[in-house]
Amino acid sequence: MEKTEKTRYSDSELQEFKELIQEKLRSSREELQALTASLSNPNSNGTEDTSGAYKTLEDGSATLEKEQTNQLAARQKKFIDNLEAALVRIENKTYGICRETGKLIQKERLRAVPHATLSMEAKLKQG
Repeated sequence: MEKTEKTRYSDSELQEFKELIQEKLRSSREELQALTASLSNPNSNGTEDTSGAYKTLEDGSATLEKEQTNQLAARQKKFIDNLEAALVRIENKTYGICRETGKLIQKERLRAVPHATLSMEAKLKQG
C-alpha cells in the first residue's frame, strides 16, 4: 500500500485546532476589552491631585502611554481578525494548507501560530 501525502487535516484534527483558536480568541477579546477600557478611562491611576510642576511631564507620559495602548489594541484587533479568518478556513476545510506551496503546514507551527497561512518553507522563501 503506497503512502500518499496528506492534503488536508482530518475533521478531528480540525476540531482540535478549532478549540485552540476559540480559546485564543476568548483571551484575546478579554485583553482587547481591557485595553479599550484603559483608553476610555485614562485617569484611573489617581494622579489628578498631583501638583502642577509634574503636570507637563505627566501629560507627555500619558500621551505616549495612550499611543502605545492604541497600538496594542490595534495589534490585538488584527490578531482577532486573523483568528476569526482561521475559523472560517476550518469550516471550509482549507485550514492548515499553505497558500504558497499547497502543502500542509506542520502541526507544531499551527499550534504556535494558529492563524498561519504559510508553511515555514514558504515563509523562509519570502525572507
